[in-house]
Amino acid sequence: MQLLNTLYVTTPESYVHLDNETLRVEVDKETRLRVPLHHLSAVVCFGHVSVSLPLMHKLADSGISLVLLDTHGRFKARLEGPVSGNVLLRQAQHRLAGDPAFALNVARNCIAGKLRNCRQVLLRGAREAKTPDDATILARGADDLAAALRGLPKAGDADALRGIEGEAARQYFAALNALIRASARESFRMDGRSRRPPRDRINALLSFVYSLLMNDCRSAVEASGLDPQIGFLHAVRPGRAALALDLMEEFRAFADRLVLSLINRGQIGADDFVEREGGAVLLEGDARKTVLVAYQERKQENLAHPLLSESVPLGLLPHIQARLLARTLRGDATEYLPYLVR
Repeated sequence: MQLLNTLYVTTPESYVHLDNETLRVEVDKETRLRVPLHHLSAVVCFGHVSVSLPLMHKLADSGISLVLLDTHGRFKARLEGPVSGNVLLRQAQHRLAGDPAFALNVARNCIAGKLRNCRQVLLRGAREAKTPDDATILARGADDLAAALRGLPKAGDADALRGIEGEAARQYFAALNALIRASARESFRMDGRSRRPPRDRINALLSFVYSLLMNDCRSAVEASGLDPQIGFLHAVRPGRAALALDLMEEFRAFADRLVLSLINRGQIGADDFVEREGGAVLLEGDARKTVLVAYQERKQENLAHPLLSESVPLGLLPHIQARLLARTLRGDATEYLPYLVR
């Protein structure tokens, strides 16, 4: 199944190599897993994992991507075979990325999707809040995001859009503490968003899930024949998948809800993290597996897509949205419409 054919290798010092037409994972020379290659579309390795050169060649020949993430879950590299995207589509993408009006409209809609979906997280939390104080904090945060949404049409350039998004994100994360169950707030209190490295437990958890989401969005962009490096909202930088980051914005609320569920259900606790020198907080190995299982299960949940008039698995939404963006770039649609949570 498309949503379940990604292999995540999280055990430190694992050795992943080729065994005929099978991928084998060994730890301390003991075989832990064998997977036929035809069952895979991607292999994702976290931290100190060794991959044999013959396996790299075989993955490239088979069209299976190899993704390397560091111990924080941050993207490091991606190995793929020859790119087979539509050159005319990529030409259109490169040309329109340089069109200020077109780029601004796509960027505005990406941010609008993000703010609208994040606002739904706060509104739902306000309805289900256990105390009046929490309900007030969440309702106020939702009002702040509504004000930011009203301000988007007035933004005349990308920098103004990013300014609105940055302030809205600050207000959103300030309200997020009220969505954590009272007994876990001391351990998972969030004092703003921090990354590279994350400075507290909830930021470490968010960064880890965002890395998974980013990998899915990049795969969706590339599967649609688009260039992941050329975006409309995020600035172009060497090694940065700007378009994948653009696409990811409207789905961040899904990652946030998963993180909150893991904490509030007690699936992830304070003891599942370790603090490194310099204040960096990391998710421990066994807890990563818990998150990965929950992430894959969440991707199988069906959601209604308004433009398709049918329900689709959440894990396919980035692929659908990437194809809708491709239609816009080809001129088959007037503008890119983000996915909005009902």
